[in-house]
Amino acid sequence: MNSRPIHRRLHRRAMLQAGAALGAALLLPSARACEFVTSNFKLIHPWARATAADATTAAVCMAFEEVTESDRLIGAQTKVAERAELGGAGASPGVNFLIPEGQSSALSESGTYLLLVGLRMPLEVGRSYPMTLIFQKAGSVNAVLSIDYARFS
Repeated sequence: MNSRPIHRRLHRRAMLQAGAALGAALLLPSARACEFVTSNFKLIHPWARATAADATTAAVCMAFEEVTESDRLIGAQTKVAERAELGGAGASPGVNFLIPEGQSSALSESGTYLLLVGLRMPLEVGRSYPMTLIFQKAGSVNAVLSIDYARFS
């Protein structure tokens, strides 16, 4: 019995599936690996700088884009810290950061940022840690906190 025709059909089918997948990937909007999409906005690249071994806090930065409905960041949880609060310019006790509709906004070192308090371990360059961000309307969003680089002294 000759199995060549079966192999040709399987090969042809695999090639058609690969071509269809490639075509779909080209047509769909691209998403970066560090984007997290909610029903109201797109959360871009939560990150912090690496910390010293004895550090007790770390500033977390991120951006909010394509905001279709105003929301508020009201909490954050991660295994690397005891709690989170806002820090920097415009900070108030706890976590209460407005994400306005129709605008891009950000938590950044030069303004208001999410402050991880009571670090349980040093944050090392190149590592990433699970983090849950809690929003008033969008609810809980499972994200990844990337540790980018250390502050130069």
